[in-house]
Amino acid sequence: MIAAALFVCGLLCIKQVSDRQINPWTVTFLSNLNAAVIFSLLWLLDGPGQPWTMLWQPFVIATLYLLGVGFTFNAIERGDVSIATPVFGVKVLIVAVLVTFFGGQSLSILVWSAAAIAVVGIAMIQWTGSGHPRHVLMTIVLAILAALSFATFDLLVQKWAPAWGPGRFLPLVYWMVGLYSILLIPFVQFEKIFEPDIRFPLFFGAFLIAFQAMFIVFTLSVFGDATRVNVMYATRGIWSVVLAWIAARQWGGNEASVPYRWMLLRLGGAVLLTAAVILAILGGEQDC
Repeated sequence: MIAAALFVCGLLCIKQVSDRQINPWTVTFLSNLNAAVIFSLLWLLDGPGQPWTMLWQPFVIATLYLLGVGFTFNAIERGDVSIATPVFGVKVLIVAVLVTFFGGQSLSILVWSAAAIAVVGIAMIQWTGSGHPRHVLMTIVLAILAALSFATFDLLVQKWAPAWGPGRFLPLVYWMVGLYSILLIPFVQFEKIFEPDIRFPLFFGAFLIAFQAMFIVFTLSVFGDATRVNVMYATRGIWSVVLAWIAARQWGGNEASVPYRWMLLRLGGAVLLTAAVILAILGGEQDC
């Protein structure tokens, strides 16, 4: 729940600066550096570790995290927070499908029903999208790609982290994320990040995105159960619609110009996506 709230607040800050021509690679770079520092603290927890020949595992996890973050910030740059964030909730459905696929099980009727409801929820959100329809569609596609990347990330963290121990596996993952970020330096807008009206929301938003990752990833590595963990995390879809509308009314933003009936329809879509998530979990329990 803490991760869900921090995620939405972080994206609202990021959206504020993306409207001022800060590119998503600058945000990704700063968020990754924050994550590398924050997750270094987990080294104090110790852990059994693994031979160096197993370093490919944190490497794969780091790659998935970078893809997920990149798709997320590109989605936010192209569309409203209240459009992209509810769509991120389909990650739970993707987790359920991946678990079923790799586990060799068949999907229950509840999971298929959840998928249908999720499609309706996404359609409602797309219908209320402001701007060019192609941009709204691209926002949704990027959000789904982010959800797919993070869903695979969650399952592999759940599978591989216990053997390493969170105090060894997670710091290695995010140190690799930090090293990866060196490749982004040519695209980072260093000349803009210290401008007075950009500096605080940019750095604070990047910090919140990295900090919320600590809560969600640590929970997965210690307790596992990726599907149920993501149920609580999926509530960010509802939070995003409400908080984005309030923030836009207070400080300005795209949501401030969206008609009330559209925001209510968008909220309805977020509620449907959350209901789809709950059905997916119930379907998973029946399969068990």
